[in-house]
Amino acid sequence: MIRVGVFGAAGRMGAEVCRAVDAADDLELVAAVDIEGAGGSVAGQGISDDPATLVAAGAEVAVDFTVAASAVRNIRWCTEHGVHAVVGTSGIGAADLAEFAGSRTGVFIAPNFAIGAVLMMHFARVAAAWMPAAEVIELHHEGKRDSPSGTSLATVRAIAAGRAGPAPAGPPDPFEVVGGARGAEQDGVRVHSVRLPGYVAHQEVLFGAPGETLTIRHDTTDRVSFMPGVLLAVREVAKHPGLTVGLEALLGL
Repeated sequence: MIRVGVFGAAGRMGAEVCRAVDAADDLELVAAVDIEGAGGSVAGQGISDDPATLVAAGAEVAVDFTVAASAVRNIRWCTEHGVHAVVGTSGIGAADLAEFAGSRTGVFIAPNFAIGAVLMMHFARVAAAWMPAAEVIELHHEGKRDSPSGTSLATVRAIAAGRAGPAPAGPPDPFEVVGGARGAEQDGVRVHSVRLPGYVAHQEVLFGAPGETLTIRHDTTDRVSFMPGVLLAVREVAKHPGLTVGLEALLGL
């Protein structure tokens, strides 16, 4: 039985993680931490505002779905207290990732825990070898703070890694009637972010070549889709000391 604590337990993703852990036969939810939700409860577990609750409860793994600044502090706290960390918070910078690479405990960070989303990124990398011209459209709920999403940036990195040569050249004399109309550019891939009520998490990867196009799309319609990946990481993180980035590392992709 793996003893699990959750940071951000009162949030939408954190609460879903608490319920998933509580329902798993081989996991035990022993602590829930959330500054704003302190005093409440989730999945039968009282919510505290003190990370020390995890140590007092004997948590072996902590799951974090907060915001980048909080997640970095929480990961650092976990490494200092011998607790493995599974993190789904996006926006963590390269310098912070480098800090956690030498951790004696496991630090597992993934831009997306949905199996289908990981496959989408894998297929995009495969396609990029043959169709290097690509753009990404990512659509999320109005409450998502970071743009572009961590998943879209991971997809761009996959496309760049999969290309057989340099990124295709854009228009010889580009002109935006309205600034930003072509989206952000990273590694020769344009990324467009949509934030609207009604969406959860969705992404299209568009490839174009003379006479044909290819679209790879993934839709998350319920946050429950992330839970198999989260629980897989919780079960595996102790086997991987130091930093591991991306669920594909556990899926053999």
